Parts: sequence; C-alpha cells; structure tokens
Amino acid sequence: MLFGQKQKLVMIKKVDFGVYLAENAAEKEEKVLLPAKQVPQGLRPGDEIEVFLYKDSQDRPIATTNTPKLMLGETARLRVVSVGKVGAFLDWGLEKDLFLPFREQTIKVKEGDEVIVALYLDKSNRLCATMRVYPYLSTESPYQAEDEVTGMIYEISTNFGAFVAVDDKYSALIAKKELYGKLEVLQSVTARVVKVKEDGKLDLSIRQKAHLQMDTDAQKLLELLAEHKGELPIGDKSSPDKIRRWTGMSKNEFKRAEGRLYKERKITVEPESIRLV
Repeated sequence: MLFGQKQKLVMIKKVDFGVYLAENAAEKEEKVLLPAKQVPQGLRPGDEIEVFLYKDSQDRPIATTNTPKLMLGETARLRVVSVGKVGAFLDWGLEKDLFLPFREQTIKVKEGDEVIVALYLDKSNRLCATMRVYPYLSTESPYQAEDEVTGMIYEISTNFGAFVAVDDKYSALIAKKELYGKLEVLQSVTARVVKVKEDGKLDLSIRQKAHLQMDTDAQKLLELLAEHKGELPIGDKSSPDKIRRWTGMSKNEFKRAEGRLYKERKITVEPESIRLV
C-alpha cells in the first residue's frame, strides 16, 4: 500500500467503526481502516474501492474516500490554518491538517498565508509538506514565448532572480535583470514568457516590451520626482545599483524614460540628478 496516493483496495472485514481494506482479499496482515462515515452504502467483503492513504493524529494508517488538494510528489497552493511549536499546519482538504515543519519553510509563515508546497514522505513514513519545491515543479508547461502567465514567487536569489511556480506547478524564473520594483516570497505575479528553455523551464519578465515599458517608466519617474520635491539624485553618470535603488529600473530603462521626459521638456538633466521643469 502506498501513502500519499489514490489506489484501489479490497474490503476484507467489517467492524463497528468501519471496514478494513487490503491490497487483495487474501491479505490479513497489512490492512488499513476506512472509518464508518467514509464507507459507501452497500460495500461488501471482496468489493474494490478507491481510497487515499495517510496517517491520522495518532500516527496510525488510515484510508479516506476524500481527495486531498495534492498527491505525493505534486505541488499546490495551500492555506496556513495554524502555527505550532514545531511547524505550521495547512488545509489540504482532509480532516487532519498537513504538517509543514519549520525546517522545510524557506521563510517563516503565519496563519492565513498561502504557500506553494510539495508533498513528501518523511523518515517515519508520514506525509509532510515542504516549501522547497524546485525539484518537484513540472517542466512540461503548455506555454510559449509572449504568453501571459500567473504564478507565485517561492524563492528569491541574489544571484539568479525570483523563482516562480507558474499555475502553482510549472518551473519558471524572473531573471535578476528582469526584476522590477519590490518583490517578495509568497507574492503572486503576472508575467510575460520571454523564452522557453530547452529543458522546458520558463524565463519570465514582469516588464512590458521596451516601447510600451518606456511610457510606464516615464510616468513612474514623474511620480518619484513629485514625491521628492521635484528632484532625484540620479542621472546618466549614476551607478546602475543607485538607479535601481531609487527607481527599480535598470540603467538603460532609466535612460530611456529620462530621455522621453527630457524631449517632452518636462525635466532638466544633470550628470548626477534630474529635476522637474
């Protein structure tokens, strides 16, 4: 019998509190209980029934006819229902909440958060959740370049960028050079597919194409200038890091937006600053 998966088992015995199931009618040792409230009317010894196996709150194997929100090795977005001394507990559609150990959390979660997790078996053969979902995500998405997709950021790397679970199950990355504004783990994003790699993983951008993005960036510069009394301490000679800190833009994006506003005579430009006219 397999924990964390749907499977067909045979009823071998009826008791007051439910029925016992096994892989075949002759099996007497390895059996699992299906509680009485889960037993379909008319089920008889020898009948086959599809169930999901997990362990109850007392660590005993138990079967259910309910279908959880994810199976072994899959990923899904689940809600945190409580946080205890050893970890968090997630709503996955069964009576017993799914355990997310602290050691499997990439950031500290709180009640009410939605998180992308995968389902795995721990050393005690118990089903647990992990937020380390990278190896569980699929690389067989239906998307192509220029498609619009949605997903959740599950990790941010200072070297590579923001890792995204598209549709909560496909592997994707917003490269460092494509990052724009403030992004956080557990944040939902809408993005454009820039490229589908040979291995099937998706490269994403949350920015529009350059000619469209220029209008957005120019408007953002005007808003920033208004917030800072008409002057910003950045210009053509400023470092890319300083420009990104102030605007969230790359240096090239900043220069395109700055150039647009200068041609429209809305700003004056200095090597290390820009000002509203």
